[in-house]
Amino acid sequence: MKRGWITWDKTELPPSAFESRLAVVRARLAAADLPALVVYSDVWRSNQGRYLSNFMPYWNRALLVIPRDGAPVLLCGLSPRVYPWIRSVTILEDIRPSANIPQQLNQLRTEKGWSRIGVLDLPQLPYELSVPDAVDVPWSAIHAEPDEAELSMYRRAAAMAREILDEELSGPPVLLDRRFVGRLERRFRRAGAEDLVIFITGDSVSVALEYRGHWVKIVRATVAAPRSSSVFKTELLSGPYPYECCLQSDLKPGSIFAVTTEGIVEGKRVFHGDTFRLGPDGAELL
Repeated sequence: MKRGWITWDKTELPPSAFESRLAVVRARLAAADLPALVVYSDVWRSNQGRYLSNFMPYWNRALLVIPRDGAPVLLCGLSPRVYPWIRSVTILEDIRPSANIPQQLNQLRTEKGWSRIGVLDLPQLPYELSVPDAVDVPWSAIHAEPDEAELSMYRRAAAMAREILDEELSGPPVLLDRRFVGRLERRFRRAGAEDLVIFITGDSVSVALEYRGHWVKIVRATVAAPRSSSVFKTELLSGPYPYECCLQSDLKPGSIFAVTTEGIVEGKRVFHGDTFRLGPDGAELL
């Protein structure tokens, strides 16, 4: 199941966090003399839309349109029957059915009298959703570093992931098979994980999970940690996609990322990994 139960606990993530984020977007639009910003969202690329509105689709795709003056509008390919649910878990009120999203965007632009318009990370927009007279607005221009509300959610997700995985791997030796994966799936889903990817290799298990739209990745081995290890993989978690491989040199201050290391124990490859933030003094465990 791609998404579990999506809810919005406003004590965890207050509406004021979104007000502050939208203020940054509108200041950027004003500086560039643009009337609105278009943000693409789909099931796999939902980090940016979630950050700005708390919208995370179960499926299909949408355009989040943020006017410089006015409330955000969601052009949505989903059926209107789910709009009450969308309104309950996002800051959005104006949701427009959009079987043809480019056409609906053009209608909105005509209605508002917009000519040039900003598109978040324009080069990454799907080619069939071309936006005439569009201006690229890079993600880094509105999201230099995670804010405190976002960091709190990442920390909560990482703590949950570590606690459940470490508990399941403690005690008698664990057989890493489909039954173990099923046990993890049940516990993580009940704890609120909306998306979950579990990989098992040899004596190691990797869990990447999404909690309230915030991705973390934890990797543990069932055997003793190797005396020495090397970096196997670095993945960016705070970019437009849930997690994508990158070089450590590509990380920016404030980036949320996962590092997986590899070592040898009794001739076997074993892996260990966790989620970090790139702080002023280097990598900080979340």
